[in-house]
Amino acid sequence: MASLQAAAGALPARKPLRMGMLAVDGCMLSSLAGPIDALRVAQILSSIRSPALGVQFESVLIGARGEASVRTSEGLVLSGVSSPDRPLDIVLVPGLGFGSTQKLDDTLRALAPEVELLRSLHLRGVRLAGCCTGTFLLAKTGLLDGRRATTAWWMAPAFRRHFPQVQLEADQMVVDDGDITTTGASTAVFSLLSRLIAETGGEDLAMQTSRMLLVDAERQSQAPYITQALIEKPRHSLSERAQRFLDTQLHADISVSQLADHCGVSERSLLRHFKEHYGQSPLAYIQHLRVERAKALLEATHLSFEEVVERCGYSDVPSFRKLFKRETTLTPADYRERFRLRAR
Repeated sequence: MASLQAAAGALPARKPLRMGMLAVDGCMLSSLAGPIDALRVAQILSSIRSPALGVQFESVLIGARGEASVRTSEGLVLSGVSSPDRPLDIVLVPGLGFGSTQKLDDTLRALAPEVELLRSLHLRGVRLAGCCTGTFLLAKTGLLDGRRATTAWWMAPAFRRHFPQVQLEADQMVVDDGDITTTGASTAVFSLLSRLIAETGGEDLAMQTSRMLLVDAERQSQAPYITQALIEKPRHSLSERAQRFLDTQLHADISVSQLADHCGVSERSLLRHFKEHYGQSPLAYIQHLRVERAKALLEATHLSFEEVVERCGYSDVPSFRKLFKRETTLTPADYRERFRLRAR
């Protein structure tokens, strides 16, 4: 027993993880409380299961304005905000309650002190992470220009318009690009936390923490959850003409030239418009709409997949099955099993 204790005591001390969470007026409470709780659970599990490893997780709220408290988007007051002038390994930017994309510009302009703080932290060598709509604030610093990133999937069009220099991968749950990490919508932050816990305390601890919190650590993509109905649509007459045509003709064989003719523009103008406003070609957008229709039919009906494919304007069932899997990361059968909320 003594030799075992001596061996345990000889284990090298683990480097602690010191996480700062940027406290901002209008932040989403879950974006701060969730990571704090996850690290606390990991600390307790490590202390019980492997106390000799000496794993330490620290979390602290930091502010850019010397304030002692901030008010969340729900109106709750968070106190205990401290100075950022302390050793930190990573700083997390929480999701922000914009309310609407129309208020986005005003919100970001009002956060100039936070932008400067994030830039200075980056210069100090602190890793940065943005959660959900907090990625907009991270992108406002300019530090994401030329980098890969993700954000809440329904905010992807607004993100592309505001930050065209960022390589947005809106279907990804977590995107690491060097010393900056971004995550998708709110609960995607737990995927980031799982990675950080694994880096500090090992894969087993990360897995046990995920199990305690009922978090699916295997989630790698936002794609299965994306629905076109909730994505902000471009407010442009050409977009509206194209959308009306596609909504009524999606069951038919549609070409890009037909769509351009209906909209009264050249194919080149149509391609340029779709790239600017949708971030993809007209053909890719049509395929996306067909997958969206298939998802709705799989959720709400008992139609066979062959019947679903026919109603989505395809005749090649194997080809559409591959397209569906590529767009959603799930097979049609797996998608129906997971999301058939209304089917009986």
